[in-house]
Amino acid sequence: MDNLRMNVGNPFEKGHKERIELTDTLPDILMKMSEGNPGAVNTMMAMITEGKRIDPDSALGEFSGLLSLDSIGIYGSDIYILWNDICKNDIGKTLAMLRAVQLGFFNGEILKDACHRQDRSGVELVPVDELYAKVKEKLPDFDKK
Repeated sequence: MDNLRMNVGNPFEKGHKERIELTDTLPDILMKMSEGNPGAVNTMMAMITEGKRIDPDSALGEFSGLLSLDSIGIYGSDIYILWNDICKNDIGKTLAMLRAVQLGFFNGEILKDACHRQDRSGVELVPVDELYAKVKEKLPDFDKK
């Protein structure tokens, strides 16, 4: 798994301006992030409703996933692609991919690129099961069933 750390770079470097602002309400955040895509809204609502249970160690609670998406620059249909195509409809694995970037296990730019591929070719870029296991190893309370 050491090869996953290659070319990770600084996960906090920004190549874009984040959309979420401190004064935003939840509907504001959903509109800004989803770009009107209903699949993205559903994915983000699942992140909010399941986030605290899945990632109890997150300092930002149920909003951690949304803030991570914004930090990486994943918006609109790309959010849905992350959940549906890359993570096979598993919200725990979806949140784990975001945590993997945050923990420095995976490059956020690669995740962003994978999510942007409408032809599903991005699935091959993200070793979901390997990263999920790595996150669970680092955070033993992550996604306890």
